[in-house]
Amino acid sequence: MNHTVLVTGGAGFVGSHTVVELLLAGHQVVVVDNCVNSAAPPANIAPLPSVNGGHDKDDTVPSVNGGHDKDDTVPFVNGGHDKGDTVPSVNGEHDKGSPALLTRRGVKHLPPSLARVHTITGKEVTAFYTVSLLDRPALSQIFVKHKVDVVIHFAALKAVGESVEMPLTYYVNNVTGTLTLLEVMSEAGVKKIVYSSSATVYGTPQYLPTDERHPTGQGVTNPYGHTKHFCEQIMKDLATADKEWQVVLLRYFNPVGAHESGMIGEDPRGPPNNLLPYIAQVAVGKREILSVYGDDYDTADGTDILSRYVALKQVYSTGVRDYIHVMDLAGGHVAALDKMFSEDFKGSVAYNLGTGRGVSVLEMVDAFTRKIPYKIVGRREGDVATMVACCALAELQLGWRATRDLNQMCADAWRWQSQNPDGYV
Repeated sequence: MNHTVLVTGGAGFVGSHTVVELLLAGHQVVVVDNCVNSAAPPANIAPLPSVNGGHDKDDTVPSVNGGHDKDDTVPFVNGGHDKGDTVPSVNGEHDKGSPALLTRRGVKHLPPSLARVHTITGKEVTAFYTVSLLDRPALSQIFVKHKVDVVIHFAALKAVGESVEMPLTYYVNNVTGTLTLLEVMSEAGVKKIVYSSSATVYGTPQYLPTDERHPTGQGVTNPYGHTKHFCEQIMKDLATADKEWQVVLLRYFNPVGAHESGMIGEDPRGPPNNLLPYIAQVAVGKREILSVYGDDYDTADGTDILSRYVALKQVYSTGVRDYIHVMDLAGGHVAALDKMFSEDFKGSVAYNLGTGRGVSVLEMVDAFTRKIPYKIVGRREGDVATMVACCALAELQLGWRATRDLNQMCADAWRWQSQNPDGYV
């Protein structure tokens, strides 16, 4: 069965790849993204006319009271719009007068990631809105305009190190934004949500590989992880209190790679916070050198690259992570939707999405298509030594498992980076 899926953060890295899989599965997709962590739609675009010279019914800017301006046109991004019907800015604020939303129709009106999704799939998203989840009136209007069946919630700030430096920003954006979304969903009668969570909710693991029975919220080492744990708990409490709510919590391990076409991939704003995009940017010449955070973790790689350092009496036991190809992760969301709409699904369930194989930083460097320079520096605050997933529950209940290996992760990441050295610019 096909559904209308509202995807928050759908122009971002994992979001855009998931939109590919949703469209190919036949779902209708409405995307909400304030483009804080993704490339925004092109500025200064003209209104998009319909074939008959007028405007399509959906190509309008609805006001808060549901009315429309006289000519029902789509406003310019730079503020050239009709009085009263303002467009949300990238940071979620509104111009004076506030109330309107902008529906972007047509490929040229979309963020570049979603325009390329159209090229990959041959299908368009139903609508795109530049809206922050903190903007309750604008968010509510989207649910008025579209008959949403289920929400996939990606939108969040996600850098571990940055969260240590800016905890208040992370709590407001990630927790308050999620609370606002859940309240708006409840008012609209939409009580199905797939939540983009994280392995950080497990804190420092008490055992490996880590399965869903592992305690959460204990020993969490950074504010980002706390925000994910708090949001999980809110949703579980909601599903306990109201039996109509259905919640799937997807605990990601470390998404990497890109679509095999090389057309979409990870395009961080500023220096990458994750390993593989940083390696790729060093390989393409955009960054000078990779910093490996820590050589004193209690881990053992046992890889060929380490044997060379043993000979030099320079053994670097770097942190170990479970990396998962972003397209495997995207497929996990489609599987989660299928499970949620099955007759036997009730309440809230958490699933790990990973490969079950630990990879060190130096092993990732060695597996990459091109060799790169790197240096060992001090540990990064908030990191844990080793995190590896047990994904047996997802395989048993969702019929899902990761199929792409480390070599494909690296090859696809390099294809994206080499074809798009400056990202979507």
